[in-house]
Amino acid sequence: MLRWWVAFEAALYTRGDRGQATAEYALVVLGAAAVAMLLIAWATTTGKVSTLLNKMVDSVADRIP
Repeated sequence: MLRWWVAFEAALYTRGDRGQATAEYALVVLGAAAVAMLLIAWATTTGKVSTLLNKMVDSVADRIP
């Protein structure tokens, strides 16, 4: 019984970093999704994106002879 407990305790305290990269990637993806949601919310509530696109199209159209 003691041998089992020692093996269990050793496995518990000496576990590696397996899965740590996966968790970090998941946090980065969640952060990127949150930023994208904020950007989409800002773009839909303000007219600045459509104004920017209109200016870009007008600028390109003015350069065409």
